[in-house]
Amino acid sequence: MDTKSLIPEFPVDRPLELSDKSLLDRLFTDLQPQVSELTFAGLYLFRIAHDYRLTMIDESLVILGKGYDGEPRFLPPMSGDIRGALQVLFDAGMTLYGADDAFVERYLQDEGLLVSEDRDAFDYLYLRSDLAELPGNRYHKKKNRINYFTSRHDYLVEIFRDEFIVGCLELLAEWQRVRGAEASRSSLLEVDATAEALRLAGQLGLEGVVVLADGRLRAFALGERLNTTTSVCHFEKSDPFMEGVSQLVDREFNRLLFTDCSYVNREQDLGEPGLRGAKLSYHPVGFVRKYRADRQLTQRKTLY
Repeated sequence: MDTKSLIPEFPVDRPLELSDKSLLDRLFTDLQPQVSELTFAGLYLFRIAHDYRLTMIDESLVILGKGYDGEPRFLPPMSGDIRGALQVLFDAGMTLYGADDAFVERYLQDEGLLVSEDRDAFDYLYLRSDLAELPGNRYHKKKNRINYFTSRHDYLVEIFRDEFIVGCLELLAEWQRVRGAEASRSSLLEVDATAEALRLAGQLGLEGVVVLADGRLRAFALGERLNTTTSVCHFEKSDPFMEGVSQLVDREFNRLLFTDCSYVNREQDLGEPGLRGAKLSYHPVGFVRKYRADRQLTQRKTLY
């Protein structure tokens, strides 16, 4: 795809905008990404948290940004002369974040590069049917918690619609209040992204489910298609005081949405022990490994 012709007079460096959706959607359709960040919604909703910006380098579209620690970084170039763009960025001393195995194999075999796995950023990959059906003894505890909830509450599961935005925002505020001072900076930034996702779900192409119980909205999950075989669940929140509702909303998201997908990507754990344990308890069938890479100091050049 000739991205340069799609963006005449492209600025040197500018923030990601909602109007960029059609362009990035077309690129991602061609790229069929595995990494959970590589959807327009995944980028746009975290544009403030990661200071995402678009630029063109050697006719290659590149997203620049920062990690939660403020470290400047860039995501894998998406078009054009990818090798040329990588050389410019590495020579400038910048760090690549979010390369998957295929990208490493194709573009990061230079002996002058330092390439390392980022375990805290690995995406968890599951069979969608496993999460939708919870088969066998492996999911016995999950099913028990769902049964505990459904036997004690009058509830409804609905597809997310605009009429549920207010209830979802109220639940999100309660979730944040309960976390209180224990909330990490990344989780606070995720709350802001989640609130915007709820308000802009229709424009961003997000789909979801909600659980209503005893007259109130008790859980929601939002996601989208990542590639032709995989969905991705970006956001999931539930009433922290209702046992079993989190397991129910997860099951229903996978039972009702993206039913033609074989897999669901449940994103990373950011190294948080509790989140890691919860994700492992659903028995992932694999991981989307992510790598960082930069030029060894002795190999760096200056652009100026």
